[in-house]
Amino acid sequence: MKPQLIPRIAGSRIAKTGVTVIFAAVLSACANYAGISSDKQMAQPQTYATQQSIPQDNGHWPAADWADQFGDAQLKALLAEALKGNPSVEQARARVAAAAAYSDTAKASTLPKVGADYSLTRQQYSGTALVPPPYGGSWQTENKGLLSASYDLDLWGKNREALKASLSQLQATQADEEVVKLSLTSATARDYNQLARLYTLRDIAQEEITQREQIDRITAGRIATGLDTQVERKTAQANLATSRATLAAIDGSIVTTRYQLAALLGAGPDRGLAIARPTLGVGDEVRLPDNLPADLVSRRPDLVAAKWRVDALTHDVKEAKAEFYPDINLSAAIGLDAFGFGRFLTAASRTASVGPAIHLPIFDGGQLRAQLKGRYADFDYAVATYNQTLVTALSEVATQLAQIRSTDEQLADAQAAQEAARGADQLALVQYKAGLTNQLTVLNADTTALAADQQVANLKMNRRDQQIALAAALGGGYVDSAASVASSGAAVPAASAHPVAAAR
Repeated sequence: MKPQLIPRIAGSRIAKTGVTVIFAAVLSACANYAGISSDKQMAQPQTYATQQSIPQDNGHWPAADWADQFGDAQLKALLAEALKGNPSVEQARARVAAAAAYSDTAKASTLPKVGADYSLTRQQYSGTALVPPPYGGSWQTENKGLLSASYDLDLWGKNREALKASLSQLQATQADEEVVKLSLTSATARDYNQLARLYTLRDIAQEEITQREQIDRITAGRIATGLDTQVERKTAQANLATSRATLAAIDGSIVTTRYQLAALLGAGPDRGLAIARPTLGVGDEVRLPDNLPADLVSRRPDLVAAKWRVDALTHDVKEAKAEFYPDINLSAAIGLDAFGFGRFLTAASRTASVGPAIHLPIFDGGQLRAQLKGRYADFDYAVATYNQTLVTALSEVATQLAQIRSTDEQLADAQAAQEAARGADQLALVQYKAGLTNQLTVLNADTTALAADQQVANLKMNRRDQQIALAAALGGGYVDSAASVASSGAAVPAASAHPVAAAR
């Protein structure tokens, strides 16, 4: 090496070292997020004690056509009509479309921008300012056309994290749509079952009217033979009027339930009047699927939505952290700029520019730290919401199963009581007609038989209602598509599996 080059090389190294030291000093003086973090974690379903309340029973998850088990074609048609016509489903779809548009906007931020501009300006220039004569003091027409391009290097992944957050929000919104659909179908099925209950109770009320009409006729005959008085006749007539009033009340409830079903279908109240009497069957045997607590997180759309919102906030936190680092934007432009029209399309009118734009946050009054704290607070809230949703989901499954088991036990005893009460009622009526007992005995037996019939009917309808509620609690046939991809061995974002670790 030549001696005269040594000082020059040494000076160059010293300059580079100086620039590095200055840059490091500037970065150390910048805003930072030291001390801001979160220790919140999404709960795992296996950590909850469910072995006794939610036993493994080799059952199956409900399919999307879970309502077919009741064998009522009209119910199936009504569910399809509700999903097609109810405005709440349209609202959910509109929210999905809005989330998809937001994702497209976030994606655009990760791509280069190219634009073209043209302007024509007629301007009188000052003769005593920056522009000298002959242009100074004269009117000139300036033509300017530019083709420009810019690209954010996104060295710290801010735009990429914003895109990932928007995609997770889109997934959450799509799961929300499934929540709306499941709520709508289960509400429609339960109201339809309520209509079936009312028709059954109406049949019982009609039989009761027939029974009390017979008692009234027998009482009239006994009065003629001197066995009863007008007191018994008036009592029989009062009981008959009460039964007719009960029948009228049930008819009113049937009409209002039809109106409720019409609203769920997204139609006018007259649509409910066209619904035929339900012909619902018993339904399938109730048996819970194995590995239920673990698999429930991908089977319940509300849990899936809550999980994706945690994932979205994970990326929001990363985006907020990237705000603390410098932004570097590359831009370039080429075009033509000239006074007048004659020289606009000449080589001499060419103009061009290229260069980086750097933004370095040094002091912002704590705005970035406050923004990051807010993102962490949103993250903590999303985690708590997911955990609460999980607890509620497990409780709903256990509650519906316990109610079904309890109803089954009650139904066996209620049917035995119904058989005995009916026998006693018929025997009392025969004895009353033969003059072997009084009217009070007949009315007591009749009231007992009526209550037994109503209890059996209500228990049967309750059990079907609980089956519908259990199908909804198990997700109603929904399966998270992302979970399906993961189970097939395809790659999924790591943040989706460990959002808490990614957010710290």
